[in-house]
Parts: sequence; C-alpha cells; structure tokens
Amino acid sequence: MKMLKIKDIEIGEGIPKVIIPLMGTTDQELLEELEVIKDLKPDIIEWRADAYSKVEDLAAIQNLLETLSTQLLNIPLIFTFRTYKEGGMKEIAGDYYSKLLKTVIQTKKADLVDVELFTGETNVKEVVTLAEENGVYIIISNHDFQQTPAKDEIIRRLETMKLLGGHISKIAVTPKNVQDILTLLEATNTVKNNDRDHPLITMSMGPLGLFTRLSGELFGSACTFGAGRMASAPGQIPADELRIILNIFHKYLEKGTDDFRS
Repeated sequence: MKMLKIKDIEIGEGIPKVIIPLMGTTDQELLEELEVIKDLKPDIIEWRADAYSKVEDLAAIQNLLETLSTQLLNIPLIFTFRTYKEGGMKEIAGDYYSKLLKTVIQTKKADLVDVELFTGETNVKEVVTLAEENGVYIIISNHDFQQTPAKDEIIRRLETMKLLGGHISKIAVTPKNVQDILTLLEATNTVKNNDRDHPLITMSMGPLGLFTRLSGELFGSACTFGAGRMASAPGQIPADELRIILNIFHKYLEKGTDDFRS
C-alpha cells in the first residue's frame, strides 16, 4: 500500500493519525490555543477558519497562516472553512468560499485544504487544479447532519471525491441507531478494499458514533479527530484520551495478526 506522506506524517495503514482542531475566534485565542494543542503532540492540526472572527478579511487570513506555519514546523496544517449548511459556524457567499480557498492555496502555507463536495463540481475541480499547481494536498469532504445515507450512497460520494482529484476522501454522517454505525463502517471497509492506495477519513458523529472514531485501523479510516481546547464536531473526545485508546487498539490488533500468522 502506498501512503500519503505530508512532512513527517505518513497517512495510510497503522494507527490513525490524530487531527486536533484550532477553534479560536481571534488571533490571540488561536495562538494561545496552538500552544495547548502542540503539547498534546497532534499528528496534524486543522484550522477551522469558520470560527475566526476575521475570516472575511483575506489579508488577515494570509498573515495568520504565515504565523501558524512558522510555529508548526513539521506538523501538517489543514485549512478548513466548514460551510454553515455542513455544520460550520458562519455563513458566507459561495463565491467568497471559493476565493478564500484559492487564496489560501496560493500562499502555500497550508499543507492541506478542505473543499466540500457539494459546493459544486466546477468549484471543486478549480480548487483541485490550483492546489496541484501549488503543491497543496486536497481533502474533499461531506458532512451530513441529518442522517446516515445508504451504504451505496456513501460509497458513491467517497469514490466521486477521488475521481474529482482529492488526495483524501472524507465523510461524516449522523447515526440514529446501531445499524447506521454498521452502514458507515461497511461502506468504509468496502471502499478501502477497492482501493488501498487512497486514504479515507470517515466517522459517525455524536456519542453513538464514538466507536467509528476509534476503530479506523480496523475498518479503513486513516485519520481521526480529537478535541484540544474545544471540539469541532459532536462526539469528539479529548485528544489525549483518544491517543491512549488508539494505541490499545493497535497493540492488540498487531498481537491478533501475529497470533493468526503463527
């Protein structure tokens, strides 16, 4: 299996990489939060810019990206503006969303940029093309806060993300019962087995979906989100607790594999 290597982080098989979100609303809050998060030793940091009070000021975004990239050193940075319809904290016009992502890509200060699948095929393709020209990786994402779609629909969305040029396909869904959890896990496993060279991030949100945030190594989700100072989505647990559980899973999964081989 090929792994996606970004700085010193290899995204692929093994323990899912822990992503911790930055959720501050001001420059000072973000920089203070960053110091707390760095102590938690994240694999990747995500700046959720929809929480930032000056997100509609492109110069402020560029300046803060410069500061963040200087302080992060070898920790990869994801830039995300989560749209309001997919659980974000601020509503902006579609043309500004596209302009924002393109501006961030052109700074080359974010290692990965998240673009939402349902912002439109044309927009996604333009963002992907610009990212390729600037050496930036793309996560194409979808967040469904209403339901868990059918297995075939989850598979279709994840595969469409890859076809549109995303380096990582991400989907987060809302479970209403245990069957919804199984649907998400079965879809993840199917897509991973169909193409083991393309990383996925999948999860069911909320307390009911907690297991999906922990079991990626078994079912095929390459990264998982843990809360630092503040969670960015329902169901995230503190990053330090998440890391302990992931390491336990990894230890006994490896042991089980060794026992099977013997």
